[in-house]
Amino acid sequence: MLVLEKYIQPGGSASWFERQDERGHWEWDVGSSMMFGLNPDSSGTTTNLITKALESVGKKIDVVPDPSQVLYHLPNQLDVRVHRRYDDFIRELVSKFPHEEEGIKKFYGDCWKVFDSLNSIELKSLEEPRYLMQQFFRAPLACLTLASFLGSNTGALARKYIKDEELLRFIDMECYIFSTVLAEETPTINAGMVFCDRHYGGINYPVGGVGRIPQLMAEGIQELGGDVEYKANVKKILVNEQGRAHGVQLADGRCAYGKTIVSNATRWDTFEGLLKDQAMPSSEKSFREKYVKSPSFVSMHIGIREIDSVSAKNGTDCHHIVLEDWSTMMDSIGTLFVSIPSLLDPSLCPEGHHTFHCFSPSWMHEWEGLSGAEYLQKKDQVADEMIRRLERVFPGLGDAVVSREVGTPRTHRKFLNRVDGTYGPVPSRRPFGMLGFPFNTTDVEGLYCTGDSTFPGQGVNAVVFSGFGCAHRILVDLGKEEAWPAVDKAFNAGLKAVRNAV
Repeated sequence: MLVLEKYIQPGGSASWFERQDERGHWEWDVGSSMMFGLNPDSSGTTTNLITKALESVGKKIDVVPDPSQVLYHLPNQLDVRVHRRYDDFIRELVSKFPHEEEGIKKFYGDCWKVFDSLNSIELKSLEEPRYLMQQFFRAPLACLTLASFLGSNTGALARKYIKDEELLRFIDMECYIFSTVLAEETPTINAGMVFCDRHYGGINYPVGGVGRIPQLMAEGIQELGGDVEYKANVKKILVNEQGRAHGVQLADGRCAYGKTIVSNATRWDTFEGLLKDQAMPSSEKSFREKYVKSPSFVSMHIGIREIDSVSAKNGTDCHHIVLEDWSTMMDSIGTLFVSIPSLLDPSLCPEGHHTFHCFSPSWMHEWEGLSGAEYLQKKDQVADEMIRRLERVFPGLGDAVVSREVGTPRTHRKFLNRVDGTYGPVPSRRPFGMLGFPFNTTDVEGLYCTGDSTFPGQGVNAVVFSGFGCAHRILVDLGKEEAWPAVDKAFNAGLKAVRNAV
């Protein structure tokens, strides 16, 4: 196995960077610090995917449990803490909307039906009929439950039980923070996993930072005989005369060949960049009609002196969402996503200080066509505005800043090699649940896709799920696991027809 990584270290959107100054050593997470799938007690659960991925390469990681997932600071003084314990969260939400108690319990209760069903089956490739049949006979009720929600969206489910428009906006925000779309565009199965796993497995921060996860994965791959090559810029996927992908070409002219090629690039980068010399498959054209690029982000990484409003001893929550006006939720620099992981892991920064990461959606076109001076000026203006808004939640923040770095969609495009700095696809119209989302196989024989533009979508845990599904599908196709070739062919033809139709 050969892994080709363009950057100098592993991780991509779940990586890290470090700085050293007169105060000492600092480390910031590049992406989200909110980690699902790291339950230290993985017995009896199949959704604990990051832990299982590490176990598959002989690694484990120490974690720090977070007492809450996130503290929302929303319009109309609606502040809601998502407690680690489910009953505490429901109690708090009901206290804000007592007239919707029954609807709240029914909506989140249906989410638990989805999660419990997912958690009772082994999560592998949904493109493999033999596996699906095995899971059906092992857990028929769970499979039927999941099938019943397969075409369902979270917004429709919420409106089935809830009438209060502000509560529905809150559920929109619950979806938006992990899917970057509103509840009407978020598949119920995705919401079920996220809304419940935070209570079942909890939010747990990896000791040493999020970057320790890809570091350990890379070490494990190498220890098992695989190779991981850094600064390896893949420019082209090689396709032979029979139309089969059989290798890649790097920027330095070298070529690497294999029976199977897996692209972790976005669907746009894969088929419009790495395969630009090939005719685009009809399935990819169909995908582009249904899905568009999600926005990128502006990110602000700051180091601060500890203050009363950002202090572990004062019980400051690690994760926050800040929004002042519902109408700006999806605007550029509208919703602010905040992580302060040093509250959980003080080793990330010098004593008496904290690492602070704030990011918000932004689009590439807003940062193009600027001179060097204009670009730097705009970055400073955006960061200043972020800090101004955050001071409502964290008084004294501005005066406590001792270091600051700002990233833009251009930064994300440069370091992550992602078109427009995007973080995956979002539906261009209301989707039919998850049925239209692409899986791991492609119409190019020998080529598979994984990552956030394949099922089940964005987010670290979802991407890990995609990896498990892809690995399983490859093993079946290589004859490493038993298959039913005739059934397989018919099933996937039907699956493709359904995806193209919805």
